[in-house]
Amino acid sequence: MAKTQYWLIKSEPSVYAYAQLEKDRKTDWTGVRNFEARNNLRAMKPGDLCLYYHSNVGKAVVGVAKVLTAAGEDPTAPGEDWASVEIAPVVAFKEPVELATFKKTAALKDIQLLTRSRISVVPVSAEHFKLILKLGKTALPR
Repeated sequence: MAKTQYWLIKSEPSVYAYAQLEKDRKTDWTGVRNFEARNNLRAMKPGDLCLYYHSNVGKAVVGVAKVLTAAGEDPTAPGEDWASVEIAPVVAFKEPVELATFKKTAALKDIQLLTRSRISVVPVSAEHFKLILKLGKTALPR
């Protein structure tokens, strides 16, 4: 079985908030128009876990989502070379982990949320993933 990989995905809460993902129970993660982020989507595998980051307003990790499908064509860009995956909610954070917390936590200094801040889909190490869950006082369901 493939090892779980971890990611951070960003959405403005006014566009698609984590609460909407919980309500919808799953969604296609579409609309990514950056080549690096697209390649990261293509590297995702079913079962991978994603930190769900509210960008622009809130600027915080607010939940965890799970990748349900391998990357396929982005239906919002037919005939173009963009990718999408289907995701589902796993757990909302008990306490959002704000961008300011990332910046002041030495162990997160090299996380791509900070070093590649313009990219909407970035990999996250297992160590960073676990630390962010801890900072958010959140545990994955068993």
